[in-house]
Amino acid sequence: MTAATIDTALPPSLWAKTAPPALDLPTLSGEVEADVVIVGGGFTGLSTALHLAEAGASAVVLEAAEPGWGASGRNNGQVIPTLTRADPDDLVALWGPQKGEQFVRVLRDSADLLFGIVAKHGIDCEAVQNGWVQPAHRKSRLAISAKRAEQWGRRGAPVELLDRDRCEAITGSPYWYGGWQNRSGGRINPLALARGMARAAVSAGAKVYKGTPATGLTQAGDRWRVTTPRGSVVAKRVVLATNAYSDGLWPKLAQTIVPIRSYQMATQPLSENLRRSILPDGHALSDTQGDLYFFRQDAQGRLVTGGALVFDVDSERRLRARISERLQRVFPQIGPVTFDHVWWGYIGMTPERLPRLHELAPGVVTWIGCQGRAVALGTAMGKELAQYGLGRPADELPIPLSPLRPLPFHVAVRTLARGMLLLYRWRDIND
Repeated sequence: MTAATIDTALPPSLWAKTAPPALDLPTLSGEVEADVVIVGGGFTGLSTALHLAEAGASAVVLEAAEPGWGASGRNNGQVIPTLTRADPDDLVALWGPQKGEQFVRVLRDSADLLFGIVAKHGIDCEAVQNGWVQPAHRKSRLAISAKRAEQWGRRGAPVELLDRDRCEAITGSPYWYGGWQNRSGGRINPLALARGMARAAVSAGAKVYKGTPATGLTQAGDRWRVTTPRGSVVAKRVVLATNAYSDGLWPKLAQTIVPIRSYQMATQPLSENLRRSILPDGHALSDTQGDLYFFRQDAQGRLVTGGALVFDVDSERRLRARISERLQRVFPQIGPVTFDHVWWGYIGMTPERLPRLHELAPGVVTWIGCQGRAVALGTAMGKELAQYGLGRPADELPIPLSPLRPLPFHVAVRTLARGMLLLYRWRDIND
């Protein structure tokens, strides 16, 4: 984001209220040199910087606001080691056995990588690795559960297919028909994780600058110069880690994805009895609906959930009513619900619902299109992009390289994309 378009204040979210204080970071002034310059201080950018610094390379992160300001600090905090739609066999069919299986391994291990970083660096972020569960909201969706459990299990993931009784015991609700779980998943306070990763990266030797938007990117001989309002960075390689918050820094990049607004909400802390009856083992949950039902508790026993709207009009009032009714339908024991916090952020979506990897020019790379899975996947991709910064060719990274494919009539597509929610709701009822 440019200095003219970004409001650097954090949204009044639950995570902004409960995360440990941010590290006091400087704003870039003057010119510095580095092996790699990273634009964007979310999970991908911070993970890239941390892994580069631990490998002995000099890394600079330029963040227009502060680490975790964008989607990395605004999401639900579920650590999910899968994609939303494409399953392992799909990825192999689409990308071939070598690249497909390479990416599947990155996905499979992404939650363990994240929780390993948390443990190694002592990051205080309410980390709970008790598993992620995807229950089936219709009997017809149980086939999806069986397929996913089989395909991930065949590749060594710690998965379990759930019958209805086992699903009810894990979720605390008879609403679903069964499902599957991946025990490597879990939950975190995402803003606290971003702040902790920034602190870890700085401790390892990286330089992280806040309040420093990248305003230009030009070639400087065999290197690249990223300019900012008060300085610049000259580096051998550049990683753009802006995802759904991409702007015009690289022409047409922002037009390749559709940013979708995702609302998050948190109840008042639940009573001890309710905490023991709703997701009693500490799982994170997101089900098989297109208009997704998703829930998890935080460290204080709040139920953190959310939803999507076709029209962003009178949004907060409508969401409070809609999600309150949803909660009482799914968890009837909860009774009347009061929400203490409502906030939102953007998810980066591609038309094919798959992430993309672009080598924009020799020495400049980005991955884009998180599809709502960037907590684990963004952290894992940071590790892979660090290898690029160390000299690994881009075509050896775990996503096939693709050219930029800007969407025609991008502004109209962004508007029409909201209408897809109506189709998802119809399918949720009828498929």
